[in-house]
Amino acid sequence: MPNIVLFSGSSHQDLSQRVADRLGLELGKVVTKKFSNQETSVEIGESVRGEDVYIIQSGCGEINDNLMELLIMINACKIASSSRVTAVIPCFPYARQDKKDKGFFDIPVDNLYAEPAVLQWIRENITEWRNCIIVSPDAGGAKRVTSIADRLNVEFALIHKERKKANEVDRMVLVGDVKDRVAILVDDMADTCGTICHAADKLLSAGATKVYAILTHGIFSGPAISRINNAAFEAVVVTNTIPQEDKMKHCSKIQVIDISMILAEAIRRTHNGESVSYLFSHVPL
Repeated sequence: MPNIVLFSGSSHQDLSQRVADRLGLELGKVVTKKFSNQETSVEIGESVRGEDVYIIQSGCGEINDNLMELLIMINACKIASSSRVTAVIPCFPYARQDKKDKGFFDIPVDNLYAEPAVLQWIRENITEWRNCIIVSPDAGGAKRVTSIADRLNVEFALIHKERKKANEVDRMVLVGDVKDRVAILVDDMADTCGTICHAADKLLSAGATKVYAILTHGIFSGPAISRINNAAFEAVVVTNTIPQEDKMKHCSKIQVIDISMILAEAIRRTHNGESVSYLFSHVPL
């Protein structure tokens, strides 16, 4: 594609390379380092004058450093006279605090969805998917699971966390019938994995035959890996918005859905001025 330059930040080089390969592009030359006082320095190693620039940087690892690196890269490309700079952020930092909807942006933002890739994985990897039930580990994810259940034409359930009084341990109440079914827990992210592991126990005690977890962003901090290893999951499936190679070495249950083709197609469509809404319901071939 003419007049396009693709850069990778340091947070997730593997995903950036996959996107570049999909687009048939070379990643642009960029050197990131730190001064002795720990300030981030970025050197763009090629001309971006008049180019349509895309910078891939995920909100993982050293989140604050990576976010600052992204901002410096954007600024470097802007002052080098690029025609347009687009940040491609597979995992949006600080989204857990729900600031993403509260006036951070006065520029266009496209929110991409993992749902089409999740549906494809379920159909291709769970042989009993027609007898499955989609489960949200909390009431807040009800909209997410109903959408997936509707697309698969199966039923859904949710787990409601009840608090009787302050400082008392939550009680999990399952709303829905999972008996003799494959239960698929779906959530947007998992950090320490306490909720989904408790939810898995709840589903098995309610008669589910197998339990899978499918999560968009697998943060897996603190005791997460040991909890997953001790839980009764058939598999814990995440996208590669966050690097998972090290986690997979310590947990055989983790499986990864590659979403590089979704990002690549979004970049191609944005560059060519096409709609990206196709990606809300389809996985590009």
